[in-house]
Amino acid sequence: METKIAKNYINGEWVDVAGKESQKVLNPSTGEIIGTVNLSTAAETDKAIAAAKAAFPEWRATPPVTRARYMFKLKTLLEERFNDLVKICSMEAGKTLEESRGEVRRGIEVVEVMSGIASLMKGQAMEDIAAGLDCMAYRQPIGVFAAVCPFNFPVMVPLWFLPPAIATGNTFVLKPSETVPFSMQLTYEILDELNLPPGVVNLVNGGKDAVNAILQSPDVNGVSFVGSTPVAKYIYSESAKYGKRVQSLGGAKNFMLVMPDANLAGTANALIGSCFGCAGQRCLAGSNVVAVGDVHDKLRDVLLEKAKALKVGIATDPSSQMGALISKKAYDRVNHYIELGIKEGAKLILDGRGIKVPGGENGFFIGPTIFDDVTPDMTIAKEEIFGPVFNILRAEDFEQAMSWIDKCPFANAGTIFTASGKWAREFGYRLPATMCGINIGIAAPMSFFSFGGARNSFFGDLKAHGSESIDFYTDRKVISARWF
Repeated sequence: METKIAKNYINGEWVDVAGKESQKVLNPSTGEIIGTVNLSTAAETDKAIAAAKAAFPEWRATPPVTRARYMFKLKTLLEERFNDLVKICSMEAGKTLEESRGEVRRGIEVVEVMSGIASLMKGQAMEDIAAGLDCMAYRQPIGVFAAVCPFNFPVMVPLWFLPPAIATGNTFVLKPSETVPFSMQLTYEILDELNLPPGVVNLVNGGKDAVNAILQSPDVNGVSFVGSTPVAKYIYSESAKYGKRVQSLGGAKNFMLVMPDANLAGTANALIGSCFGCAGQRCLAGSNVVAVGDVHDKLRDVLLEKAKALKVGIATDPSSQMGALISKKAYDRVNHYIELGIKEGAKLILDGRGIKVPGGENGFFIGPTIFDDVTPDMTIAKEEIFGPVFNILRAEDFEQAMSWIDKCPFANAGTIFTASGKWAREFGYRLPATMCGINIGIAAPMSFFSFGGARNSFFGDLKAHGSESIDFYTDRKVISARWF
């Protein structure tokens, strides 16, 4: 790939970023520079917001069925450039090709669902709510929405927000992660082919200055965010202070309960995919594997065998099963947690440090790492590591395992592996997390269901995609009418 410089897309045109602060974009697998991103100033961000505001009245008046046709066309264009999106996603995010395919496919599915916006936006009506009095409720778009997106899913997460925002008749400003700007450069090249009215979709590359401009602008009506819990709290509090709607998705510490009656072969495969997929850099990654009762030794042995067999390699190598961490900073953070786990007395039964990847000598690789004999009071059992590290905890019974989950400040997702309908129902009923899996490793809802956690994993009330996204991007206007 040629070295590129990321640009902004404002009011239907590509424009150079005027901000003088810049940073290099690296390939995590090799450490090579693949481009440069300049960070937009607050003034540049304000221009994008102003363009979105100016475009809103015309776009709001565009019939939903016409907006749906844009979604159909967008899906077609994304399918045509599918492999290009996969390649750049793997190159700049360090994900394997298979993981990138899954990501791009999930993003396209949101566009597909939003192609039905003419039905999804329908309101309610009833005549004669009183003598001669009728009542109607309409869903109406609100104005300008913005999203601040993370590095770990550079294609999918922006597509959680952009399609429902514009399909419902709002206009949109996207601030992608400055670590992975080129997936959205390509996506906006595709959007440019739609010939949307200028200003409906806008792209601003930047850092904290751009984010704060979005949060503080009186012309931005709502903000979506995905990232760490400390930043999610900041996004939520700042957005609320300025009277905006906000959905702010934070971090996680996901528990995976394995009951004595679980199918070990299927369970182990699901856990390996959950814990080491995307090098553990996702909010749905399995983190604390809780062996309940006497299943511990058998589970540990099969997990260890499967983890050792994973091929860690260059993201764009089709044979790679696990890729690199996103950056040197992430690499150092995960190493810190491994050292901390050893210091606290956990037993390191698989050490991924020092792994050698041919061609990736300058990449940010840590191999699959497993701690055993972990207790819930250890730091590695409480804090989000966001890397290819998981813990095995021993619980005497189901109640003890649930007590650990109840004390966890995060509540993003959780899974139970069991052949018992009783334990499956009990787990689903009591789990504080709002994304629950039964015998699956990644409890990720499809795009026609809502995505988001609870406690310190989510701040707001209306979650991403699914029917809740329609609620988030619209307001209900209730009209009561009587004619004399």
